[in-house]
Amino acid sequence: MFQEFFFSVFQSLTRSSNGKSKFLCVRSFPSFIIFCCFCFVYCSIIIYRTQTETNYEMRLVLQLLLSRSTLLGSVHNPKSPPLNTRIVGGQVAPEGSWPWQVSLHGSAGTHFCGGSLINNEWVLTAVHCVPSANPNGLVVYLGRQSQQGSNPNEVSRTVTQIINHPNYSAVTNNNDISLLKLSSPVTFTNFIMPVCLAASDSTIYAGTGAWVTGWGNIGSGVPLPSPQNLMEVEVPIVGNRQCKCDYGINTITNNMICAGLRTGGKDSCQGDSGGPLTSKQAGRWIQEGIVSFGNGCALPNFPGVYTRVQQYQTWINSQITSNQPGFITFTSTGTDSDLNVTCPGLPPPPTTVPPTTTAKREYLSRLRRK
Repeated sequence: MFQEFFFSVFQSLTRSSNGKSKFLCVRSFPSFIIFCCFCFVYCSIIIYRTQTETNYEMRLVLQLLLSRSTLLGSVHNPKSPPLNTRIVGGQVAPEGSWPWQVSLHGSAGTHFCGGSLINNEWVLTAVHCVPSANPNGLVVYLGRQSQQGSNPNEVSRTVTQIINHPNYSAVTNNNDISLLKLSSPVTFTNFIMPVCLAASDSTIYAGTGAWVTGWGNIGSGVPLPSPQNLMEVEVPIVGNRQCKCDYGINTITNNMICAGLRTGGKDSCQGDSGGPLTSKQAGRWIQEGIVSFGNGCALPNFPGVYTRVQQYQTWINSQITSNQPGFITFTSTGTDSDLNVTCPGLPPPPTTVPPTTTAKREYLSRLRRK
């Protein structure tokens, strides 16, 4: 109401008897003094109300005025695109499209890592997610779509055992693979089912399409916005020779596999760790990688680095002795372009030998002994 009152006073001071404005020619000194006092009081009340009241419209206008330079910078600076619901270049995953994806929650009750269901009571993840191997307070959510919305197809299990690879190195990130045993078996549904694993004799060439999923950041230090739905992004496999040239010859081992665009823009990020990297062949999804580490997120010439699952078939089967996970041989066709990659310090590619049958190898072995 005070606005209407002061507006009427303002009109009386700035209008002549004929209705015309006299604001620019206040000839009476007392009127001028009254007008200045009016302005001072009116502005003081406006400032006071702005600071002490929760008037939404007033605060919104002030916030827009104060943030205008930031908003304009975000819109016009190509290096700072506006935020969207993406895991660095991906999109929301349709519900039930990745039924092996799990979400790991600690004692704080929030998501911190991903994982994949590999049979009805075991989950595959990364050691760096559970380095202490202490299952207390760890909860696995299966069939989950959103971290903040409702999840009608979800079930949860606690963890009774954590088996970290004995040769894991926190310095080199080598052997970043762990197994979690659920407190009780889960029943498979359209939203909860295991993924196949890449067998030890798999050949995965550079350029092979792969998908990574998770609830991780959408950029370095930028969390997934509400309602935090499961995200997916497709990235091509990067050969180990190229990945060695990107990260350093001794950084990438044969126990790792890389994936990402040369130009960047699509990648896994913090919070996706432990989750699966999968490719489809002959109608089956096969997990070839576990989200492990990377230089930033989605940077050019720095693909994401994953644990190479095929290297651990023997180890996994030695730990899970009953109802063992399904291992499928993934076979790339054509020629691996990674063999043509060279950079300073990188040894030449190994000479490939045509495969031989067991009988032929034994025959050749006997010839050598003679």
